[in-house]
Amino acid sequence: MRRPRARRGRVIAVTAVVVASVAGAAVAASVWRQGLPSELAEPLAARVTEILEKSSPAEHHEHGHEFGEDAGKVVCAVEPFGVAPENASSVSEVRWVYARHMCAITGAGADWAMSVRVSGPLAVRLKDPVEVRVPEPGAGYPDRVRLVIPPRYHEEAFAEFADDEVIEAARRRFTEAR
Repeated sequence: MRRPRARRGRVIAVTAVVVASVAGAAVAASVWRQGLPSELAEPLAARVTEILEKSSPAEHHEHGHEFGEDAGKVVCAVEPFGVAPENASSVSEVRWVYARHMCAITGAGADWAMSVRVSGPLAVRLKDPVEVRVPEPGAGYPDRVRLVIPPRYHEEAFAEFADDEVIEAARRRFTEAR
């Protein structure tokens, strides 16, 4: 009689371990998908946004953006998804930021819906000299993204913005800048 109970106890124990493992994996995947911790993501997003928005039209051209000299003000949304070194725990330790970005130009009379915009993944070196790497658009674009973004972040590089508020905040700043 004891054997069936013992066997049943082992089955229950194994089932509990499997369920806990699956739940733990789901939580880990969720945390990974959310990206960087906010104490890194928020200041890095602000720093990269500042770098992009203060760039001249010529510098944007070097980044692969075609805004023109009379474009107006550049307004960007930035959502970091990775850093180098990977184990950086403070902004001062970060050398490279990997992020999704979307930049729009205020232009002459263009509203947000009609503005010229560019978006995609980019890499920004924060240490002097600051450097922005944006994969060139066109045929072979995914391969160029993979050259700019480390393999561990490839899935995130091709993902959409996870937080709609990032885009909404840029839209509000765009409207205010016009």
